Amino acid sequence: MTDPTDIPESLFDTESSLLQRARIAYRYQVKHQPVYRTFAEHFVSGEQMPRSIREIPLMPIRAFKELRLIVNGKEPQRTFESSGTGTMSRSRHHVADLDLYRTAIEKEFSRHFDFPNTTILCYAPGYSDNPDSSLLWMLNHLVNKDERGKSRFLPLNQPLTKEMIEEIQHPDRSILLFGAAFGLLDLLDAGSDPLPDTARIIETGGMKTYRREMSKQDLRKRLSDGFGLPLSSIHSEYGMCELLSQMYAIGSEWFTPPHWMYVSVRDPRDPASELPPGEEGKIGIIDLANIYSCPFILTEDRGVMDNNRDVAVLGRWEAADLRGCNFLIERE
Repeated sequence: MTDPTDIPESLFDTESSLLQRARIAYRYQVKHQPVYRTFAEHFVSGEQMPRSIREIPLMPIRAFKELRLIVNGKEPQRTFESSGTGTMSRSRHHVADLDLYRTAIEKEFSRHFDFPNTTILCYAPGYSDNPDSSLLWMLNHLVNKDERGKSRFLPLNQPLTKEMIEEIQHPDRSILLFGAAFGLLDLLDAGSDPLPDTARIIETGGMKTYRREMSKQDLRKRLSDGFGLPLSSIHSEYGMCELLSQMYAIGSEWFTPPHWMYVSVRDPRDPASELPPGEEGKIGIIDLANIYSCPFILTEDRGVMDNNRDVAVLGRWEAADLRGCNFLIERE
């Protein structure tokens, strides 16, 4: 397949294996993306195709800060920027096809949640200061898809009250509170009322700017207790400016990628090597929805795989994290 107009549809075609789709994306990137082609030539020579998905070179994510990543002949419909403060260098994701982003958002969200019968309440303080936030764009898209018009952004620095909940509550629809992790804790600190028994929560990280450190387990327990919901109703979302796709951890800390993503944990001393389940390393991601920027990314996030190839995100990678522990054994 060489016609670029055919590529977006093929990315989500489950009749083809992930390897087949990834090789289409790899071939397209090497032909049309000069930055990735230059990078990949250090690992794969000439027209040689990677034999397995593990052999596709992953480009360090800092390239989104330092270079303009977009395929030849495309112009961005929208450029998303990562959050940052002061003169901090920010990642820029030039998105040539917003329909791809919409498709990725809706397909994976609908896999886990009854989209048409859900009222979404969004709370994302901090992100509101960044009009080019991909998270805000995603939340806006989900809110605007609500045909009943009940989904909305919550006002900042105000508690979620019983009256607000009763206004949107409907017997045929469930409430989903979706927000930055410590923004949700701020809602509790402001005196928010408990949520209905059928409600669910999605926290989406955002812990690094908060006034205190907290583990994912403690965060989920605090949200569970504070909003009066079981731990099984506390979910997490993993996404970033540099990705057009998301992963969800449903009632646990383990994220399951959608069928068009391949997630691995790489040896920081040799990023071409995957680590076995239980070993901590850098999270590597192939996101085929990134076809027009760069789908093949080595992140700076620290993670670990389980035997089902789900991944737990353990925070940002630091040089001091280089150790030979087995995460799964330690957890047991």
